[in-house]
Amino acid sequence: MSATVDLWQDPHHDGSLHYVDVQSPSIGDVARARVFVPHGSDGADEEQVVARRVRDGEPAWTRGAVESTDEVGTWWAVDVPVHQPVTSYRFLLGRGGAAGGYRWLNASGVHTGEVTDAGDFRLVAHESPPSWVADQVAYQVFPDRFARSGQHRDTPSWGYAAQWDDPVVHTGPDTPRQWFGGDLDGVVARLDHLERLGATALYLTPVFEGRSNHRYDAVSFDRVDPVLGGDEALARLISAAHGRGIRVVGDLTLNHTGDKHEWFTRARGDLTADEAGFYSFGATPDDYAAWLDIRSLPKLDHRSAELRRRLYDGEGSVVARWLAEGLDGWRIDVANMTGRHGDVDLAHEVARTVRRTFSRFEDPRWLLAEHGHDASGDLLGDGWHGTMDYTGFTRPIWSWLNGGSTAGPGLLQGLGFLGAPVQVPVLGGAVTVASMRQVHAAMPWRSLTASTTHLDSHDTPRFRTVAGGGTDGGIDLAGRGRDHHLVGIALQMTLPGVPTVFQGDEIGLTGTDGEHARTPFPWHRPEAWDGPTLAAYVQWIALRQGSVALRRGGLRWMHVAEDSMTYLREHPQERVLVHVVRAGGPAVRLPRRVLGVGRAEEVETLAGEPLRADGPDALLLPGDGPGAHVFRLP
Repeated sequence: MSATVDLWQDPHHDGSLHYVDVQSPSIGDVARARVFVPHGSDGADEEQVVARRVRDGEPAWTRGAVESTDEVGTWWAVDVPVHQPVTSYRFLLGRGGAAGGYRWLNASGVHTGEVTDAGDFRLVAHESPPSWVADQVAYQVFPDRFARSGQHRDTPSWGYAAQWDDPVVHTGPDTPRQWFGGDLDGVVARLDHLERLGATALYLTPVFEGRSNHRYDAVSFDRVDPVLGGDEALARLISAAHGRGIRVVGDLTLNHTGDKHEWFTRARGDLTADEAGFYSFGATPDDYAAWLDIRSLPKLDHRSAELRRRLYDGEGSVVARWLAEGLDGWRIDVANMTGRHGDVDLAHEVARTVRRTFSRFEDPRWLLAEHGHDASGDLLGDGWHGTMDYTGFTRPIWSWLNGGSTAGPGLLQGLGFLGAPVQVPVLGGAVTVASMRQVHAAMPWRSLTASTTHLDSHDTPRFRTVAGGGTDGGIDLAGRGRDHHLVGIALQMTLPGVPTVFQGDEIGLTGTDGEHARTPFPWHRPEAWDGPTLAAYVQWIALRQGSVALRRGGLRWMHVAEDSMTYLREHPQERVLVHVVRAGGPAVRLPRRVLGVGRAEEVETLAGEPLRADGPDALLLPGDGPGAHVFRLP
């Protein structure tokens, strides 16, 4: 792809309210889909726009009609009948005549030749994700490392106590044993911090009792770990968070338990017990399937009806119990592997069943899947609402904003580039945007907007390190790391999806791998925090929360260069233009008519530098960088 691409010349459609009038269709509905077609540079316009949908496996066609036209382009409207639970559709655009040719418009863009259906738009007739999800900015807490309440807790038998400022052990057998003593009442005491940031959702990594600091090796799903304060502490946290308008999402492993889990110990003691059917045993109790062959994490076998009943099917299940206690949703650990083992693939059925359990509650709850690669096949039906968007957001943004990190196999302790055994590359804007569009084209729009966008998480290196900000696990205070981090924040807060901030990112913490990134939050040293980064998070979160277009608008890419990205977020109530610059270069020139702007003074600058006029016909977007600029268009 060329280093500079004027995408504003392309016809556009997406699944947002600006382009589709029915956001939660039922079978039998007819959705009105709108397509915007800019006037051709040669003066010729499309003579037809036809929707091609797939009905019962066979293409069906509906001709569109011109809705309106102006100096910028023409709006076409096409009816798309919803005949199936998932209706895929695309548009044929043609100028007529043998020499006129035709083009396809699907979710990945405009194509002059044939393409598969993988990138088609989709209308989904299953129950939608909760409406409240799109308005959230989430904050992720790793309980052992966030805050201590000051209450005495005995050191757990599996661990050893560490001082709050001790270096994080992130290699070797002591990694899961280092216990810093953060607890849930400590989180309650720091909810003011989330409010100051503007976060509206709290995502907690596991709180069930386990035998490690991460607790993904649960010994029970029926009780909160006593070293976190027990069930009562979780109740206090949920109540306090809800009192501030903050939703709380838990973290549940449906793929495996710990080898000390009460179900597993019962199963190993008696292979005829019900619990033995919860796991995949061979001829002896020592022969069992384990997650990634890690013996301490035996894998669950979802063919067991009793397992399903206890864990996630119905009102007596673990999933239902903690939702009844007040959780607003679940993030499902390693959802991509859950229910999958050898020739068994029950992943879709697991997700559907959890959703059925969710439907028992009057208030809609959010079901988020952890998925580290292409999640599209798991998002097309009535399962997971969304995914942690590592492939469509995190990896591309790392590639574009890598500030000199050598985060390859050595530095990342074998994890490489988010799982790939290579160094993080440095890619240009055109390649980066193309990869984002390809990944997101395979997802229904509503799944994209119910997915989380992460610059990093508890399972990855810190973004500040990737951006060039250091590798010592401390706080980076200046230089390229900060500059690129601030650009990353702008992207995270202005692209579709639910921005999710990992504790400590907002003060400039560094880390070379997921374990290293789990640094205790230095509450007692506020003078060491990176103030400009904290201020940037507050600014950009407030900007997102104050803009319906940034929270709920569509996404139309306008211009991409090696070192800049420009895109339009459109909603019936607001249009917002975002211009993000990785490194200084020429100003980006856009024709006034493309933006529907008469004078530069009509544009309101929401962040960064104002745009300026370039003669009577064009506007110039700032070229200085790194930087980010946001404009509200008339």
